[in-house]
Amino acid sequence: MNPEFLKERIALVTGGTRGIGYAIAEALARAGATVAVCGRSNSSVEDAVKKIAAVSKSKVVGTTADVSDVQQVSRLFDFVDREAGGLDILVNNAGVGIFRKTAELKIEEWRAVLDTNLNGAFYCCHEALPRMVKRSGGYIVNISSLAGKNPFAGGAAYNASKFGLNGFSEAMMLDHRYDDIRVSYIMPGSVDTEFGSSATGARWKIAAEDVAEIVLSLLRMPERTLVSRVEVRPTKPKK
Repeated sequence: MNPEFLKERIALVTGGTRGIGYAIAEALARAGATVAVCGRSNSSVEDAVKKIAAVSKSKVVGTTADVSDVQQVSRLFDFVDREAGGLDILVNNAGVGIFRKTAELKIEEWRAVLDTNLNGAFYCCHEALPRMVKRSGGYIVNISSLAGKNPFAGGAAYNASKFGLNGFSEAMMLDHRYDDIRVSYIMPGSVDTEFGSSATGARWKIAAEDVAEIVLSLLRMPERTLVSRVEVRPTKPKK
């Protein structure tokens, strides 16, 4: 199998400076793609670009962007056009989690979660789709969560954002399948990152690199075949 099977492809990974997003960006670069990443701070973006470039032969670029802000998203895609030369693959990974009982959620907290996890994905897809149509196709992968089908106490905002992301992904797939644009969403369970917790190193959890491998597997599929949804769980979750 060609280890650089994505050579001449251009990918954008939102929230690509740490955790799942970083693992995906690195995997795409190792597979030969030109990779663009975004994050919320200059230092995190610069660090991610430097580290990914050091372990791959690919061109890697990055810029700051808050995907909950439609104007920043527009500037992000202008940056990708200018610095990477187009777009073939979009991975919507940027996300936030605020976990409280519904009555205790502040209005701004609700908006922050929905604006990033759901609206942000829409803003990015809205920019990506016409670009992919012009390039005669593309692939969009949305990083969702098992919280998109399994509600839990304290998860009102997060559950709503991921349930919405799942529905959005499936409708978008139906809208654009005949434009040769494939859409998939991945629903991981507990992943060993700092998301939602400062504690890492739990061996029973899914590794971020495992999610990245799933993304590569989706991209390797023949164009005639679409794996539209992937559910991922730890083999032996904590009892």
